[in-house]
Amino acid sequence: MNTKAAIKRKRGPGRPPKTVASGVDDMLPTEELVEMYKDMLLIRRFEEKAGQLYGMGQIGGFCHLYIGQEAVVVGLQSASQPGDTVVTSYRDHGHMLACGMHSSGVMAELTGREGGYSRGKGGSMHMFSREKNFFGGHGIVGAQVPIGVGLAFSHKYKAQPNVCMTYLGDGAVNQGQVYESFNMAALWDLPVVFVIENNQYGMGTKVTRAAAGRALADRGMAYGIPGKQVDGMNVLAVRTAALEALAHCREGKGPYILEMKTYRYRGHSMSDPAKYRTREEVDAMRRQHDPIDHIRDLLKSQNVDDVRLKDIDSDVKAMVTAATEFAQTSPEPDPSELFTDILLPLTDARLIAKA
Repeated sequence: MNTKAAIKRKRGPGRPPKTVASGVDDMLPTEELVEMYKDMLLIRRFEEKAGQLYGMGQIGGFCHLYIGQEAVVVGLQSASQPGDTVVTSYRDHGHMLACGMHSSGVMAELTGREGGYSRGKGGSMHMFSREKNFFGGHGIVGAQVPIGVGLAFSHKYKAQPNVCMTYLGDGAVNQGQVYESFNMAALWDLPVVFVIENNQYGMGTKVTRAAAGRALADRGMAYGIPGKQVDGMNVLAVRTAALEALAHCREGKGPYILEMKTYRYRGHSMSDPAKYRTREEVDAMRRQHDPIDHIRDLLKSQNVDDVRLKDIDSDVKAMVTAATEFAQTSPEPDPSELFTDILLPLTDARLIAKA
């Protein structure tokens, strides 16, 4: 094979992104759909409760809710394998729950309690679980993307058959460090799926006002990274695209970009009144494209009756109630926690020891 031709084929501009249709021909078994429905409903109910607690002053700092985007992370995680890693931004509660982190530990961390995953020090944006291969929760826009490339490098260096799923938003995709990451991932054929959660607004700015080009899935074309737009409100469409992207990475073909067309129902954060869009716009999305309504309708089409669906909802609400009670009764961390998990100069450490 001509070497120059091979390099051009590998590195040259990619084709326009493919689009995954909303309809998926291959229906999953009913019980697998039920589990995905439970996971999505848990995220929805958990986030609703987190919003209530924030309004009551029991959650401090920033709090970014994932309501409306549940199909993205549940669809991706349903296609993952043991050992795959996840890193994401500050809108991270849904990712934690989908990775299997316990709702009690997540809620305790949100409320700054000792029983939280970061012992009350991380709050909403900075949780972590090595056990569940969840590497954050990062508050700096786009900062998680180079970390995701590092995790993917680790997988390849150790000859592990795993992939890092690196989530970022439509606002982060314009950051310079993202393109440095794309370049490095493509150059070294790293097993990383860049999941762009395009929820239509970067803070209060509509994506069409901030991002040039036909699609965010195109952003890897200069590096030869294939990209695909996906209906992020349809969990089965997400799963289908995820299986393809993850297989591409596991086969040693390098990175892959998935642009998830999704929508957040709440403001950018709890302090955002979201006056930059109309109530009619949000209501229309809820009525026509709600991801939980969609999977509920699928279950009904497979003869799952209303009684069972109501039982699932009751069970999920009970889980969230138990998580809230655990968080509210868990003690606040001891002040000495301020000095754990950090690196200090030796002189400072000695002064702290004397104190």
